[in-house]
Amino acid sequence: MNETEEVVNSNFSVKNWLKQDFKLIEVVIIILITTAIGIIIGYAVTSKFSSKTTKLVENDKYLKEFVDTYEEIQTEYYERVDNKELIGNAISGMLQNLEDPYSVYMDEDLTESFNERLYGDYTGIGAEISMTEDGKVIVYSTFEGSPAEKAGLKFGDVIVKINNESTEGKNSDDVSKLIKGVPGTKINITINRDGKEYNYDLIRENVVLNSVTSKVYNSNNKKIGYVKITIFAANSYTQFRNEVLKLEKENIDSLIIDVRNNSGGYLDTVTDMLSMFLKKGSIIYQLDEKGDITKVKDETKESRKYKVGVLINEYSASASEILAAAIKENYGGEVIGVNSYGKGTVQQTKELNTGGMMKFTTQKWLTSKGNWINEKGVEPTVKVELNKNYNIDDESTDNQLQKAIEQMSK
Repeated sequence: MNETEEVVNSNFSVKNWLKQDFKLIEVVIIILITTAIGIIIGYAVTSKFSSKTTKLVENDKYLKEFVDTYEEIQTEYYERVDNKELIGNAISGMLQNLEDPYSVYMDEDLTESFNERLYGDYTGIGAEISMTEDGKVIVYSTFEGSPAEKAGLKFGDVIVKINNESTEGKNSDDVSKLIKGVPGTKINITINRDGKEYNYDLIRENVVLNSVTSKVYNSNNKKIGYVKITIFAANSYTQFRNEVLKLEKENIDSLIIDVRNNSGGYLDTVTDMLSMFLKKGSIIYQLDEKGDITKVKDETKESRKYKVGVLINEYSASASEILAAAIKENYGGEVIGVNSYGKGTVQQTKELNTGGMMKFTTQKWLTSKGNWINEKGVEPTVKVELNKNYNIDDESTDNQLQKAIEQMSK
């Protein structure tokens, strides 16, 4: 199972990403719907069934009816049909019938984007791109040390051509595909900046997506460490650990973990992060699979004693909520902000032979004390609504952060 997702579009809704929460461990899916999907896709690709598959179809009148319908459309419909799209829509329809907003089908392109994002790296130039309201594809940001940053690409640069191919009429996904390629290969990008065109020759590289940043605040004669986590990707734990250890070398007295607008990610990642703080044997969270409860405990000898606070908002979801709940219930830390999103379910992913992927809910997760926060969220210990005059470029207007610093410096 691939374990990744991608950052290409910066203008996607935060709420869309709130639906992403995944387990790293692979399981064997034995439910009937998955068996049926595998059979149908196999039939679409090869037009042949093994004797075992044929028997299953013959013994299930609903599945046989489905396959018969597919055959009729394929052979009798008056226009040519795209078999891949037909099967994709069928799978999507089955998942939609579950009436679960977190159980979805993703086609090949969405799967690739999804995979790169959660894996934490991809091959390209290290530029996050976005689409403006008037249909222009612009550079939204560049990653530190990336080919794009080194070349001097800036926010707002309009991407006009890629290898002399015009981007007119293309969306950000189309442009992203043109930018990606084999590491070490050359790419020429033409941008428009302030009415003038500039050409840049870049070399594609494997770009690591940084999901964790840190800094130190001084308040009340104390050093408060601050760590911001944007997503719980496959490589986020290593980044988080490195940043925390770096802060501790500066002799911090307390730590703020900011997961505002963080839609979640891998359970294994947040489990490893929390294991740095909780005592061995502590319950990190619990998993409820059809009434069968599994308690996930800290198995490490590592722990910490300094004050920890977690910043949350209404867009902090799933893994972010696991972290906030565990720090609140099991570490005795503060949670500052407003009630989190309230996503108390866990999804599993399965890649399909078509190149697409289905994601569907398999479990509920409960806090260390057994609470289910679904559609309620984690309640903060210190409630602070974000200042209406908040300016992303002015930290003094971030009253939630300022309150967290105040709490951690007491």
